[in-house]
Amino acid sequence: MAIRIGNAPCSWGVEFADDPRNPPWRQVLADCRDAGYTGIELGPVGFMPEDPSELGEALSEFDLELIGGVVFRPFHDPDAWEDVLDGATRTCNALTAHGAQHLVLIDSISPRRAPTAGRVQEADIMSAQEWRAYVGRIETIAKMGHEEYGLTVGIHAHAAGFMDFEPELERLLDEVDETILKICFDTGHHSYAGFDPVAFMKRYIERISYMHFKDIDPMVKADVIAKRTGFYDACAQGIFCNLGEGDVDFPAVRQILLDNGFEGWCTVEQDCDPAGDTSPIDDAKANRAYLQSIGY
Repeated sequence: MAIRIGNAPCSWGVEFADDPRNPPWRQVLADCRDAGYTGIELGPVGFMPEDPSELGEALSEFDLELIGGVVFRPFHDPDAWEDVLDGATRTCNALTAHGAQHLVLIDSISPRRAPTAGRVQEADIMSAQEWRAYVGRIETIAKMGHEEYGLTVGIHAHAAGFMDFEPELERLLDEVDETILKICFDTGHHSYAGFDPVAFMKRYIERISYMHFKDIDPMVKADVIAKRTGFYDACAQGIFCNLGEGDVDFPAVRQILLDNGFEGWCTVEQDCDPAGDTSPIDDAKANRAYLQSIGY
């Protein structure tokens, strides 16, 4: 299997299943196909139908393969465990129903970390006890996805959560068995956090099972970090620009993948404001054209 390029509902502004600003799910599928992609992520569980026959027929109609799904829930909050478990179980069921492979775990935005996105030296750090429990919750869901559902589970660092900066990602990787937890590596979030995505990939390519392609506008990044702008406001300001227009070296990313025989999906994720002025399908087409121009 060669490298394959997919997209995700977040590129249409879909972050939460119940957001009334979300576009219709069938429109997202149609746009994804029309923009030149052959695969799509599930999006937040509940956005697309959880009835396997309904979604399966639509995926077939639009000639798309379901790639994986994200559990974007508050792993950092012990009182939210039932919410995390619900999201994980429903996502696992949806993925296995359609033969998708990738279960992605993301610690959602925490009020304790939101003001210091991109500011590693100022970020609030969990106590030792909090960290042990936090890692235990991630490990429990990773084991469930891998052992009970046969999925490839990847941890995904995300701005404004407690799995944001490179040192804490590396600490987690050291503490959780790599047989149950791989890396879903997001180029944009790594840059947002203030670290070099290419250098990280060179060190950890053997543990990376899945890629999220995202670019960062360096001028917007500098502004939102300086002003402590919230993550979703930063999205609305265009921090995630079209691929090839930001500070991520995508030709270098491609070369690392090729040199190490990476096979499988790389998914474009261009988080945006669902009520913003951008045209998601135009951006999706531009991103696909850029990737083709550098050999994808």
